[in-house]
Amino acid sequence: MVNLRALLSSSFALVALFSSTNAAYSPGSSSHDAQDDFRLTDVQGQTHMVFTHESFADHRIRIKETTGWCDPYVKSYTGYLDVDSHGRNLFFYFFLSKSNPEKDDVLMWINGGPGCGSETGLFQELGPCKIVDSSSLNGTEVNPYAWNSNLNVFLLDQPIGVGLSYGSNGQVVSNTEQAAIDVQAFIAIFFDTFKEFRGRRFHLSGESYGGRYLPLFGAAVVDGNKNLKHPINLQSVIIGNGVTDRFDLTLTHYNMTCTSLSGLSPVLSVSECAQMQATLPRCKEMMKEYCEDVSDPLGCQNAISFCYKWIKNPFAATGLNPYDMSKPCIGSGCYGPIKDAISSYLDNPAHRSFLGIDPHVGNFTGCDSKVGMDFAQSGDHTGKTWFYVASLLEHGIKFLIYAGKYDFQCNFIHQIQWTSRLEWTHSVGFNEQPIVPWYMNQSDSIDEDRSVGEWRTYGGLTYVSIKGAGHMVPYDKPAESLEMLTRFLEHEKM
Repeated sequence: MVNLRALLSSSFALVALFSSTNAAYSPGSSSHDAQDDFRLTDVQGQTHMVFTHESFADHRIRIKETTGWCDPYVKSYTGYLDVDSHGRNLFFYFFLSKSNPEKDDVLMWINGGPGCGSETGLFQELGPCKIVDSSSLNGTEVNPYAWNSNLNVFLLDQPIGVGLSYGSNGQVVSNTEQAAIDVQAFIAIFFDTFKEFRGRRFHLSGESYGGRYLPLFGAAVVDGNKNLKHPINLQSVIIGNGVTDRFDLTLTHYNMTCTSLSGLSPVLSVSECAQMQATLPRCKEMMKEYCEDVSDPLGCQNAISFCYKWIKNPFAATGLNPYDMSKPCIGSGCYGPIKDAISSYLDNPAHRSFLGIDPHVGNFTGCDSKVGMDFAQSGDHTGKTWFYVASLLEHGIKFLIYAGKYDFQCNFIHQIQWTSRLEWTHSVGFNEQPIVPWYMNQSDSIDEDRSVGEWRTYGGLTYVSIKGAGHMVPYDKPAESLEMLTRFLEHEKM
């Protein structure tokens, strides 16, 4: 039953109540003065509740309880961030902590692409469950290494066109700056609506193109705090196998395919590696001239295309998985069976009804190629994201940059190089720290062969690598990824 007292004294205007199968919004519904006593526990049953915020006139959150699926012992919610005047609708999942949801931190996870839904994170990596039978809502098994073990976890499909999010009226979001507007609004409305989360420690996390997304989203949160009555307590940004410096990343593909730095033998022939090495100086020169020294989107794109032809593309002919060089590429996105199960599960009409997915959302696609093309054509991938990282560090926001060592696409060498070149107050101190092994158990430290990766940290910036993992560390090394996350958040040494 809906708590009527809470409705009338909500800290936000409760705009409407409607069933999960009805996406219509009634603009004639009444609103109420802001008070301070609404809680997430007041969201119950199979109806959406809708909230607005005076600082975000165009934005509203629809949210419903979905407890009973994925992990039946965890309270869960789904919903949309609706941008009314622009026809943008972003889908999200929210799972409470298994440990102490009343006090545990809040973490938001966003997958990359650009154009890939966070269902990969949910069902394949760090979410509360994995799919074993896509035909049944409860055809899942609990993930013992889920990141909501001691965190309240959001997973967001963004921008529009990604996952279960959608747009209307020809809406297109084609760069990270545009996407950040909606993400910051969602975070602000949620934290200020539900009083138990106000002031709670908050962390932004993601992987791959998240290396571009997350620093800009973090900046939007920090800068937006000046307009909020209750500022968001952003503590850290966590990026797994991210692309933060596209120019540097392209140059590191040689090291991944023609050396054994990853722990694997070279995968290209001697002749291919010789040709690649001979091309590196010209590639570096073009990148610097057109991508770094000046803002020339067309020239930069031509430079990237040249470098891809000689340095990145030869790997495609190997048939190996670019996200895990130790394995072959099989099916859709190189993880065919898993991707197919996720699509089948989310296209089931009964599952969609339970989760409150709007009826006109098309068949689920893990990664939307149009979104990726829109971002590429805008030149978003040429943005100098590292400046945002440096500025956030100066504002006291901590960073965890982690990487599986078998990932070719957004590899660990790239993470070492761009963090080493980062210019900020503690850059000298960070670079003076040696990169040393880390262990799951301290007793293993007597034998370096038992290490699970390497790390270094200083002044709020932490780099961690994970042996035997690819692009999706929580999938390949679930226990190690949860241990790494826990130590970072609790300020413990690796």
